[in-house]
Amino acid sequence: MDNVNTVLFDLDGTLIDTNDLIISSFVHTLEHYYPGRFEREDILDFIGPSLADTFHSLDAERADEMMTMYREHNHARHDELIKEYTGVRETLEQLAAASFQLGVVTTKRGETAWKGLDLMGMKPFFKTVVTLDEVENPKPHPEPLEKAMKALGATAEETLMVGDNVHDIEGGKNAGTRTAAVAWSIKGVDVLKEHKPDVILDDMRDLLDILGVSGQ
Repeated sequence: MDNVNTVLFDLDGTLIDTNDLIISSFVHTLEHYYPGRFEREDILDFIGPSLADTFHSLDAERADEMMTMYREHNHARHDELIKEYTGVRETLEQLAAASFQLGVVTTKRGETAWKGLDLMGMKPFFKTVVTLDEVENPKPHPEPLEKAMKALGATAEETLMVGDNVHDIEGGKNAGTRTAAVAWSIKGVDVLKEHKPDVILDDMRDLLDILGVSGQ
């Protein structure tokens, strides 16, 4: 992939396996407010959008209290339930060694995003982390990606957005970047293919070949 020198990553489900944590937090919250209404398949639809969007769509009046319950459960179980994806740390190390600029663009709040990056030992690789607290409009709006590119001094033409969700691919397209979808998306790669990402990554280490840094 010619001319790319900057890579932006989504966090949950892309760099860090937080799927069990997210689903557990939704189950805990939704069972309290809507006992027996939501199955696991329903909850998958809530992964990707911001919590505010999800809970406001269910009940605007109780959205804030639902978010509070979700976050309390999420923080309590965080370290226990998150896992590392194979090949992610290795890929980040090699990209950083090859002088790629790396950033994170997430719909997560800053405190939890940094907690995950720190726990997984990934924090040193990223020059910028744009979280939900820092933007007016989350992905798929281009604002978070544009903020990250500005912080890195990068242009859209030389930037690749990597994610596991439709919002990541659409966010990249809206910001004018190249896009890569990860095949380990909990929603299934076919859903992402419908949005025509530039590349599909079966393993994060595929990025090394795509960006010409294998063997670094």
